[in-house]
Amino acid sequence: MSPLARRILAEFIGTALLVAVVVGSGIAAQQLSAGDVGLQLLENSTATVFGLAVLILVFGPISGAHFNPVVSAADWLAGRRRGTGLAPVELASYIGAQIGGGILGSILANAMFDLPALQISTHHRITSGHLIGEFIATAGLLMVIFALARSGRAALSAVAVAAWIGAAYWFTSSTSFANPAVTIGRVFTDTFAGIAPTSAPAFIAAQILGAGAGLALIIALYPDTGDHADHVVVGHDQPAQH
Repeated sequence: MSPLARRILAEFIGTALLVAVVVGSGIAAQQLSAGDVGLQLLENSTATVFGLAVLILVFGPISGAHFNPVVSAADWLAGRRRGTGLAPVELASYIGAQIGGGILGSILANAMFDLPALQISTHHRITSGHLIGEFIATAGLLMVIFALARSGRAALSAVAVAAWIGAAYWFTSSTSFANPAVTIGRVFTDTFAGIAPTSAPAFIAAQILGAGAGLALIIALYPDTGDHADHVVVGHDQPAQH
């Protein structure tokens, strides 16, 4: 298997498992703590934090453990003038794998809990507060990832990224999707973690804007950020060509 194929496979499986953790723990929380939304969110966020940290440790050395189209796009954008980060063909491959994995993750989670595997969410989430929350959560995520990569502390990403997502579950009204692939995947489950198809585009737009703002702030703070794009989220196999 070629190095690029290994990275694509890692992104596909990693994103699928991440969404399975998010959706599956949401279903379990609904079943275990019916009527207590606060406890459901605690159960869902705790499982997500631990699951995300483990997935970064497992898949990071192969693909960088992006699991997120805006992280991959920022990696390409930051490194394109320095000969680092993802090449365009790698970026397209990563994004395709992440979106496909996200959809598969919801299908697997539905099936694990004996629900119809193919579902479409009816959970409408659009408010101005939700979109502001997605903007802030995604901007903060990009700042955490790139600040650690630039300062040579990418090894801490499993803990730091998971901690940020776990915190943002609670301080944002949107519960911090902060990931277009996860957002698309969560369209395919009509459960606690789902999002209606009509809400997803605005969430994704807020995530893209937030990612741009986060990357711009990091470049302003650390002008040599692009030199370290190969260490996003963690150091991994080097891109073959730029």
